[in-house]
Amino acid sequence: MTAVDTGPGLADRVLGGWLGRIAGNMLGKPVEQGEVWTRDRIDRYLRAADALPLTDYLPEAAGDDDPPLRPEWRSCVRGRIHGSCRDDDVDYAILGLELLETHGFGFTTEQVGELWLRRLPYLQTFTAERAAYRNLANGLKPPLTATYDNPYQEWIGALIRADIHGWTSPGDPRHAASLARRDAVLSHTGNGVYGAMWAAALIAAAFTAPTVRAAVDTALTVVPAGSRLARAVRRAVALHGAGLPWEDALGTLAGETAGLGWIHTVPNAAVITAGLLYGRGDFTRTIALTVRAGLDTDSNGATAGSVAGVMTGAAAVPAQWKDPLEDTVRSAVFGFDGIRISELAERTLRLALLDA
Repeated sequence: MTAVDTGPGLADRVLGGWLGRIAGNMLGKPVEQGEVWTRDRIDRYLRAADALPLTDYLPEAAGDDDPPLRPEWRSCVRGRIHGSCRDDDVDYAILGLELLETHGFGFTTEQVGELWLRRLPYLQTFTAERAAYRNLANGLKPPLTATYDNPYQEWIGALIRADIHGWTSPGDPRHAASLARRDAVLSHTGNGVYGAMWAAALIAAAFTAPTVRAAVDTALTVVPAGSRLARAVRRAVALHGAGLPWEDALGTLAGETAGLGWIHTVPNAAVITAGLLYGRGDFTRTIALTVRAGLDTDSNGATAGSVAGVMTGAAAVPAQWKDPLEDTVRSAVFGFDGIRISELAERTLRLALLDA
């Protein structure tokens, strides 16, 4: 393991990661339907609500909105939030915490599947995770759980499960990527697995990297350089480095990843990268730009928020994002509904210190 400062700063950064993940998820949740809520449509909605620049949770629709916000909007828009909404982007972080507490850092992929069957309701799984869950229930073992009758193998599901491995491997992106890979292969292959490894490494690197760009560069070292995911992330880095405006960079990235679909790992990793780089280390700007970019808005907002929260620390996360959460998480993971965010962070910190 790489040595890392384990003083009070680490506790603040771990809590910042949890707060960032939950706040970013909540920001993107009302418009999470990438084929409908495109970047242009999201910005039209925000302009109509006089909410640009975006500096708080999404505003409630002023009248008949077209298209409608997702049904969960009533508890996910500014002024209506009292604790976090339930969402799989947060459920998997909680499930990952339970995995490491139960089995330690030597967990097996089979143990990940067993924990899903015990703790996670089937109807709260989607795409690749639901296919893998069904395969587990039918007696298949990894890696067949990822490949049998599963057309979603390179979608974003494994990436959204990766945060816990980054939070518990502060300053050690390769260790984080190794843990994330062992988790991801239950349900994903190829770029789906690389996305999880990249996200875990990105979050681990955020604890010690001097800049966002440094964290992004470090995360790229854990995935094959010739993979579509690595090429898309490098392209986002290059466009930012060339000084293209954010809107132009997103337009270029969208054109170059067209046809992969709004839940595929590759275009979403590019959007996350752009949000982080153009966010310039500012928590609010980072999650706002990431969600405004469209695609899988709640998942991307959550991952970008996690990275930004780790880099700034919880104390520096603006009050408009963390106060409405009321230190409370709703979760479908059995035994965790209503748990305090601060408790989740404390338990995560104990694991990070154990493995330091």
